Amino acid sequence: MAEKNHDIVELVRLIVTTLVDEPEEVQLASRQDGSALIIEVKVADGDAGKIIGRQGRIIKSLRTLARAASAYQGAGHVEVEVLD
Repeated sequence: MAEKNHDIVELVRLIVTTLVDEPEEVQLASRQDGSALIIEVKVADGDAGKIIGRQGRIIKSLRTLARAASAYQGAGHVEVEVLD
C-alpha cells in the first residue's frame, strides 16, 4: 500500500511542479487518515492561483487524476489539499 501511495504522491508532484513558476518551492506532505490518503500541497505565494485555477478547475482536475490513479492501483480514497 505504501508504494501505491508513493506513486500517487509523485504523480501529484509532477503535475504541480509543471504548473508553477517556482517548482523548487513546491512542498508535498502525505498522511493516512483512516483509509484515505491526504496529500497536502504547499507552493510559493504567487503560485497558489495556478494550482487552483479559475473557479477551481485545475485543482478539481488534479483531484480527479489522483483519484483515478488511486482507483487504478487499488490504493483507496485520495484527497488533495492546497495549503496557504
